[in-house]
Amino acid sequence: MLNYLWLGLVTLAVLIGGATGRLREVTDGAFQSADTAVMKIALPLVGIMALWLGLMRLAERSGLVQLIARALRPLMRRLFPDVPVEHPAMGSMLMNMAANMLGLANAATPLGLRAMRDLETLNRTPGTATNAMCTFLAINTASIQLLPATAIAILASQHAKNPTAIVGTALLASLCATTTGLTAARWLQGWRIFRVVPEPATAQPASAVPVDAGSEPVVAAEPTALTGSGRLALGLLLAVFATFFAWSAFAPANYHAATSALHGRIFPAHVLPPAWEDSSAQSLFLRAVGTLSLLAVPFLLVFFPLYAALRGVKVYEEFVEGAKEGFQVALRVIPFLVAILVAVGMFRGAGGIEAMKSALTPLLTPLGFPPDLLPMVLVRPLSGSATLGLFTEIVQRLGPDALTTRMAGTIFGSTETTFYVIAVYFGSVAVRRARHAVAAGLVADLAGVIASVVICRLMFG
Repeated sequence: MLNYLWLGLVTLAVLIGGATGRLREVTDGAFQSADTAVMKIALPLVGIMALWLGLMRLAERSGLVQLIARALRPLMRRLFPDVPVEHPAMGSMLMNMAANMLGLANAATPLGLRAMRDLETLNRTPGTATNAMCTFLAINTASIQLLPATAIAILASQHAKNPTAIVGTALLASLCATTTGLTAARWLQGWRIFRVVPEPATAQPASAVPVDAGSEPVVAAEPTALTGSGRLALGLLLAVFATFFAWSAFAPANYHAATSALHGRIFPAHVLPPAWEDSSAQSLFLRAVGTLSLLAVPFLLVFFPLYAALRGVKVYEEFVEGAKEGFQVALRVIPFLVAILVAVGMFRGAGGIEAMKSALTPLLTPLGFPPDLLPMVLVRPLSGSATLGLFTEIVQRLGPDALTTRMAGTIFGSTETTFYVIAVYFGSVAVRRARHAVAAGLVADLAGVIASVVICRLMFG
C-alpha cells in the first residue's frame, strides 16, 4: 500500500505543480524535506535513542521488563496473541504506550523503535509487517491522550478562558480513535489482499528466534535476588517520588512552583492556565497527570539503573551495550524517512492540500464539518510541525474560545502523524510491505476527527 501512496503523492505533486505553475515550490519542498528528514529528525534521534536503548538494556538484564509484562499479561495477550507473554517486546510496547499516554514523545519514540526491533525477532517473513506490528502501529497512531499539553499551552498563550476544556474531549476522542484503530487492525488482517504468504508459523520463544546480524541477542538474565537493603533503597526512592507527587499534585501553588523549577516542561509559568488554580475535580486530575508527566522521565532515569545494580547487573557496561544500537537504528530509518517526507513536501508545495480542501468543502459543510478544519485534518497524517502551525493559525484567526478552535485542539490531541510514524517505525526494521498498518492508522485518524467534532458539538455547541 505504501508503494501506491508514495507514487501517487509524487505523481500528483508534479502534475498539480505543472498545472498551477508551482514546480519551483515542488522542487524546494523535495529538497527541504530531505534536509529535514536527515538533519532535524534522524541525527538528533541518535542521542535520544542511545539513552533510552541503554536504559531498556538495563531493564531487560535486571528482569524488570519481564516483571512488568507478567503483571499485565491478560491485556497484552488479548492485544497481541502472536507474541509470547515473556518476550521482551511486551515490556517495550507497554512502556511505549505509557509514554504516549503521558505525552512524552522523546521517550515514546525510542521505546517504540525498540519494540519494533523486538517484534522483528518473531517475524517469519522479513520485510513484511506482522499482525502484531500492525496492531502496535494502530495503537501508536491513535494513542490515548491523558493530557494534550501542546494544544493546551497554545490555547493558554492566546489567553483562552479555559484552555484545559479540551482535556476531556481529547481523552474521549482518542479513546474512540484507539478502539476504532484496534478494531480495524484486527478486521483488516484477515483480508485476502493483506494476508501473508506463506503464513507465519507459531512464534518461538525469544531465546530461539534469530536477531539482526551484528546485534547481541538480549535473553532473559538470571539476576540475583534483591536483599533487604536493596528493597529498602527502592522503597526510599519510591517514597521520595510519591511524596513529591502528592506535594505538587494536590496544591496549586506547589504545582506552580514545581513546574517553574523544572523549566516549565508542561506549561511555561507565564501561561499556566487559571483553571489549575482551583480545587475542582478536573483541576486535581490535570495537576496529577501533569505532575506524573514531570516525574516520569527523572524517575525512570534513576530507577532502572538502581534496580539493575541492586540485582547484580553491571550497569555501566550494559548501558553502553544498549546505547550502541542507537546510531544503527537512526541510520536504518533515514532512507524511509527521506522517502515519505519528500513525497509529502512535494505534494504540499504543489498546492495539493489546498486543492483537496476546495474539492471536499462542498461535501462536508452540509454535514456540520467546519471548512476551517480541513487543511489541518488533511495535513495531520503527513506532518506534525505543519499541523501545529495550522492549529496556531486557527487559534489566532478564530479566537482561543471558539467552537472550531476547540475542535481543532481536540483533533490535535487525539490523532497522530500516521505516515511519519509508519516510516520511522517500519524503517527501523526494514519493513517494506506495511500490509494493513496504513489503512488501520488512517481509519483511526478519521475516527478521531469525527469523534472530536461530534464530542465538541455536544459539550460546547
